[in-house]
Amino acid sequence: MTTVGEFMTTRLVTMDGNDTLTAAAQEMRDSAIGDVVVCDGDNVVGIVTDRDITVRGVAEGRSPDTTRLNEITSKDVITVSQHDDAVAAADLMRTYAVRRLPVIEDGRLVGLVSMGDLAVEREPQSVLADISADEPNN
Repeated sequence: MTTVGEFMTTRLVTMDGNDTLTAAAQEMRDSAIGDVVVCDGDNVVGIVTDRDITVRGVAEGRSPDTTRLNEITSKDVITVSQHDDAVAAADLMRTYAVRRLPVIEDGRLVGLVSMGDLAVEREPQSVLADISADEPNN
């Protein structure tokens, strides 16, 4: 059995739900990532992606400078443990139609597993795995 902990991402960026969309977008740009984990103290309350900022924020006419992350964050966070089976994590992503799962141990965020991580691990010859394993081009 391959576990989530064997290939999860541990390079995480977390932000507070009161941070603005602009701050999140700048953090994503500066860190060359496409998402931030939104936390309230030590509790994970959601994930905001670059797409969320575009679709739930800007496209809805919200000001990126005043809109807070907690206004666009999905509240139902599905999490996994680093000891969970990778296939079970993929099944959760499919069931809940999410592309990223925070990895929690003892109530603490320790990683993030994405659809791309699973593709690289489970189907290394797939197009998604090839794209996910490549260096960013921007």
